[in-house]
Amino acid sequence: MKVIICGAGQVGYGIAERLAAEGNDVSLIDNQPELVNRVNDLLDVRGIVGHGAHPHYLEDAGAREADMLIAVTLHDEVNMIACQVAHSLFDIPTKIARIRAQTYLDKAWSNLYSREDLPIDVIISPEIEVGEMILSRLDMPGAFENITFAQGKISMVGVTCRDNCPIVDTPLRQLTELFPDLPSTIIAISRDGHLFVPHSDDQLIAGDDAYFISRTDQVLRTLKIFGFDESETRKIIIAGGGNIGYYLAKVLEERQSQVRAKIVEADRTRAVTIAEQLQRTVVLHGSALSEDILHEADITHADTLIAVTNDDQVNILACVLARQMGPLRNMCLINNSGYANVVKSLGIDAQINPRAITVSRVLQHVRRGRIRGVHSIQNGAGEVIEMEALETAPVIGESLKNLDLPDGIRVGAVFRNGETFIAGGQTEIQPKDRVIIFSTAEHVRDVEQLFRVSVEYF
Repeated sequence: MKVIICGAGQVGYGIAERLAAEGNDVSLIDNQPELVNRVNDLLDVRGIVGHGAHPHYLEDAGAREADMLIAVTLHDEVNMIACQVAHSLFDIPTKIARIRAQTYLDKAWSNLYSREDLPIDVIISPEIEVGEMILSRLDMPGAFENITFAQGKISMVGVTCRDNCPIVDTPLRQLTELFPDLPSTIIAISRDGHLFVPHSDDQLIAGDDAYFISRTDQVLRTLKIFGFDESETRKIIIAGGGNIGYYLAKVLEERQSQVRAKIVEADRTRAVTIAEQLQRTVVLHGSALSEDILHEADITHADTLIAVTNDDQVNILACVLARQMGPLRNMCLINNSGYANVVKSLGIDAQINPRAITVSRVLQHVRRGRIRGVHSIQNGAGEVIEMEALETAPVIGESLKNLDLPDGIRVGAVFRNGETFIAGGQTEIQPKDRVIIFSTAEHVRDVEQLFRVSVEYF
């Protein structure tokens, strides 16, 4: 596949890195020479210094033969015009744009993105994606990762095994014997920076990050088996009243009337603006690193602190300070993946990486086959993929044990005719099944091959 990426920032670089590693023909355009030089030096892509929305730079990047354009510059308008140029002048089939300004995303203006007006096939809003990710984790005490698939019926959850985890040092096959009716299975383990698919004789040890697939209605029960049995979230403090913080508070007001939220915002003008727009949320002007402000927010009685300012260091320190003062749980927004290990060592429960979330959303539209969902874990070391099985795919009609799957692939669950079940060796995939699979990065192509369809299907 030939792909053009406009924007060589963290997201653009991350997408280019993944696509190039999988053998795609990738060109990347950015107007900052230092970013383009970095791409040319480190990745097997073609970097071009220029403006991503200008026709001649797109033509130089191979727009006449391109299959997809991904516009992820820092400016919404550049991304939108790049898609327009790609459509009008080069007829590029698929156009993806990152759009951050919420006014562009108002449902009242949805006709703007029709093929006759501004032809963008996929719009990605990092603020909304991050906000929804945080909201989903609020319902999962102890989880640092929580993604749903198959119309919300199946969940992939990541948890860290603590010293007091009841199931450490127990072979996984024994867990199946102990909990035979539990519709959950461990699909991957990250240990000392190495991500792998466990076998039945493997066991969890303290400090492992374990990823399990479960029927969504059984996630809380599974978390209890890992030793997480905490109360529901009722009182939340949000550090940062930017787009993400405001979105969180607004959605909480709309969806969860039992939850009370308070926002701490350092910029007075912004604090006044969002206070006028929110109904039940208390907005406090001040720093999230101020003990006085946190006491004013009644932190000692809060359940959760969510730090989503624009400064990674403020987010980390706010979570550390809050843990000392009261909340049982905390989450922080981290843009710099280099902080990942530091965050974990400081006792922060969950971190949200906007780049990883955005890259996952883009990959969902790049993968071959009938992809319904993709989520990247451990900075791209693995992916959880929801595939739809079509009639002529090689995976149809064979039991999983006979497919001779590589060690880096694990089929977790199947969604069939509205019903969900955990996959086992005897499971046979049927046409129209939606299959949730974990794959390490090097085996993603193998997954695509398992679900490819013959020409006769069409």
